[in-house]
Amino acid sequence: MVEDMSDEGPGFADLALRPELLKALSDLGYEEPTPIQREAIPPLLEGRDLLGQAATGTGKTAAFALPVLQRLQEGSGETPSALVLVPTRELAVQVSEAMHRYGRDLGARVLPIYGGQPIGRQLRALERGVDIVVATPGRALDHIGRGTLPLKGIAMVVLDEADEMLDMGFAEDIEAILQDVPEERQTVLFSATMPPRIDGIARRHLREPVRIRIEREAPAAGEAPLVRQSAYVVSRAHKPAALGRVLDVEAPTAAIVFCRTREEVDQLTETMNGRGYRAEALHGGMGQEQRDRVMGRLRAGTADLLVATDVAARGLDIEQLTHVINYDVPSAPEAYVHRIGRVGRAGREGVAITLAEPREHRMLKTIERVTRSRITIEKVPTVADLRARRLELTRAALEESIMEDGDLDRFRVVVETLCDEFDLMDIALAAVKLAHESTGAAADEEEIPDVAPRPERADRGRREGPGRDDRRPRRQTGGMTRIFVGAGRSAGVRPQDIVGAITGETGVSGRDIGAIEIADRFSLVEIPEGAAQEVISALRRTTLKGRKPTVRFDRDEVPRRR
Repeated sequence: MVEDMSDEGPGFADLALRPELLKALSDLGYEEPTPIQREAIPPLLEGRDLLGQAATGTGKTAAFALPVLQRLQEGSGETPSALVLVPTRELAVQVSEAMHRYGRDLGARVLPIYGGQPIGRQLRALERGVDIVVATPGRALDHIGRGTLPLKGIAMVVLDEADEMLDMGFAEDIEAILQDVPEERQTVLFSATMPPRIDGIARRHLREPVRIRIEREAPAAGEAPLVRQSAYVVSRAHKPAALGRVLDVEAPTAAIVFCRTREEVDQLTETMNGRGYRAEALHGGMGQEQRDRVMGRLRAGTADLLVATDVAARGLDIEQLTHVINYDVPSAPEAYVHRIGRVGRAGREGVAITLAEPREHRMLKTIERVTRSRITIEKVPTVADLRARRLELTRAALEESIMEDGDLDRFRVVVETLCDEFDLMDIALAAVKLAHESTGAAADEEEIPDVAPRPERADRGRREGPGRDDRRPRRQTGGMTRIFVGAGRSAGVRPQDIVGAITGETGVSGRDIGAIEIADRFSLVEIPEGAAQEVISALRRTTLKGRKPTVRFDRDEVPRRR
């Protein structure tokens, strides 16, 4: 039985958000708030300062973005009313895009400002007027020093990933910015950890803050299911291919693939059906009759893959279910525990697999610690692994046919006739080849590149020294060179697409990437010389906006490298 949707917990509509925000969330497919959103949004809407501890991927962005947007007034002034500080350019772009999506119907003007982007573009946008600025501390301080980022209208300041900003040496910049913003403001601080330095900032700059920490309960002793737990670290661009590769190797009887939003469920279902899987979507946007039909097909065996959101999958009891797959790392350990609890019941063994992007590796460690279980990091199956597995399945099918099918004598005349001309082993090999190919199991030709998890903060090293330059994230040693990427504006390529492709497929971080120039049909990207060949090779293997671009050294750079 599918659980009655009327029994669900509080939704976004219960949080007193503006109708425009509720519509945007519904259009994006968000069905219910995460724990941090349920706890943080009400006090923020009341104007309280807040100190929140939450790991990456728990929904922090919406937890502060929705209250920020709620406070926007019609016909906002020319100066920003909110300032969001984040540690990296990638996060600045990510938060800015999220706020654009949530505040589309409000006409919210959101501007990301960060190093590595031409400052002229930022200056022109600030002159035209913005409502919300999402900035890295260094670039924010540069604009404040120039007088181009006025702070007189700032009513709300958000520090996101505060512990990471401190680890990267931005403590003095943050203090300087907080000293300059109006004293009568609302201040919000989110951090994955709460070291003494964070507590010190909170004591100095937050007024009687609401303190939120999402408590996580480990499963009781003896309740852990018999589940083999593993994870694959893979870039977002290769996730659909990696999912297909893992499904082919695992060959589940029936599997649930969990996604975060309805939109992602629909897109992934279409993608997997296009790859030859019998996939069905299940989410809160479907009526009860439609949901029942989906479950009927799954139980009847006419579908073997269910792609669902957490809300829609509540109350499901599928006896033949063998695999649970997290297409993204769950936003909280509790969600992970609930998901994997759907397999391994009644003494049966089950399999839980998670596809994690490099930035989500830390959340996997948090889940391991809270659940007290081991999640093995495995390599994505190679083309050779896939071919070997498919041959195993062909062998098993032939073995079953030999053991159980008593009607083989009618084919004996074919074999005996062929034996007059060919060797018996050659005949058997040809028959196996035909049986194997008849399954339509042609292995993928392209390897999925290995992606290393991003290191834990403890491994990143601390930057010491009193000088301002010592407090900045350092580029890789050596000079910079420029590469040519044969895709530009006409293909819809944006700087964040290029940054994401490089950081997701190589060991180069976003802070190591220099200027990015995007023309109509190509782009030029500055990268460290020492990593140039790695980046070129990686970009040649990946796709940008659905196509493989030409990637090479920029012609102006080649003579310098000889």
